[in-house]
Amino acid sequence: MARARIGYAAMLEQFDPRECVELAVAAEAAGFSGVMAADHFQPWVPRQGQAAFVWSVLAAIGERTAGDLGPGVTCPSFRMHPAIVAQASATLESMFPGRHWLGLGSGEALNEHAFAERWPEVPERIARMFEAIEVIQRLFSGKPVRHEGRFFRHETVRLWTMPPAPPPIYVATTGPVTARRTGERCDGIITVGATDEKVAIVLGAFAEGAVAAGKDPSTMPRILQLHLSWAPTDEEALANALREWPNGGMKFPKQDIRSPSDFEQIAALVRPEDFAGRLLISSEPERHRAEIQRFIDMGFDRVYLHNVGRNQREWIEVFGREVLPGLVA
Repeated sequence: MARARIGYAAMLEQFDPRECVELAVAAEAAGFSGVMAADHFQPWVPRQGQAAFVWSVLAAIGERTAGDLGPGVTCPSFRMHPAIVAQASATLESMFPGRHWLGLGSGEALNEHAFAERWPEVPERIARMFEAIEVIQRLFSGKPVRHEGRFFRHETVRLWTMPPAPPPIYVATTGPVTARRTGERCDGIITVGATDEKVAIVLGAFAEGAVAAGKDPSTMPRILQLHLSWAPTDEEALANALREWPNGGMKFPKQDIRSPSDFEQIAALVRPEDFAGRLLISSEPERHRAEIQRFIDMGFDRVYLHNVGRNQREWIEVFGREVLPGLVA
C-alpha cells in the first residue's frame, strides 16, 4: 500500500508569517507532503493574534519547500475581485509549476464583511462564489475576457502572467447542494472532519455532480482539513483546545459572526464536552493515527492536519515519527 498524503495546515491566525514559513519547512522535513495556509483578515479570537496575507506567505513557503501549496480557503467575492484572485493564483503557479492549487469558499463575515456593501445570506454568497469561479476559469484560459454578470463585471482584460497549465480549483463546502455543484463545475472538493454519515453525504453529492458533468469522480481530489489537539498529556491537549481554538467547540454556523471580540465572548461558553465529535483531543499518537486513517478510508486523497496548540514543533516531530508512517492510502 502507498503512504497517504498528509499535509500541514499552517494557521496564519495563530502564528507570525515568518514562523509559519519555518514551521512549514519543519513539517516537510518530518514527512508532511504539502501546505494548506489559512486565508484570514482577522483571527477567530484576539488571543490567536495574527492574520497575515496568505499569498505572500505561500510564496515564501514555496521558496523553502517542494510540496504542494494552497490557500485553504480564500473567498473570491468581497475583499478581492475574482480577477485579482485569478492573477494571484496564476502567479503562484507560474512560480511553482505543478505545485499550487486554488481553494475557494463562499466567505465568512469575520474576514469579508468590512469590504461588502452588505453581508448577504448564504444562498447569495454561494451564487457569488460560483459566478466568481466562472470569471476565474475564463481568465485561466489566458485569453481576453469581458464579464458582465449578476455580481461582478470587468472590461476586456487578460492575465499576462500565466503558467503552462492553470492550477486546479477546489471548493470548500460541508453541504450537499454546493458539493454537487462543485463536482459539476470544479476540479476537486475540500471539506472538514465530521461524522461518517455527513462526510458520505457530501462526497456522494460531489460524485453525483461530477458524473452529471461527464467526469470521473474517482480521479478528482477529495481533500480534508482536520483539526486536532495533541500534547504530551491529555490535560495539556484540552487546555490548548480551550485556550487557542475555542471556535472548534462552537456547535453552530459561524459564517455571520463579524468580530474576534464577539467570538471571544462566545468562547467563554465553550466547555470540554463541546469538542466531542468535532476535535480529537488526546496525548496518544495512536488515537490520532486511527482517526486520520478513518477519513482516508472514507475516500480522501489528501488530509491536512492542524494541531490547535502552540506546540507545533513538538507535534510535528512526534507525528512525523509515530503517526505519518502508519497512514496508508
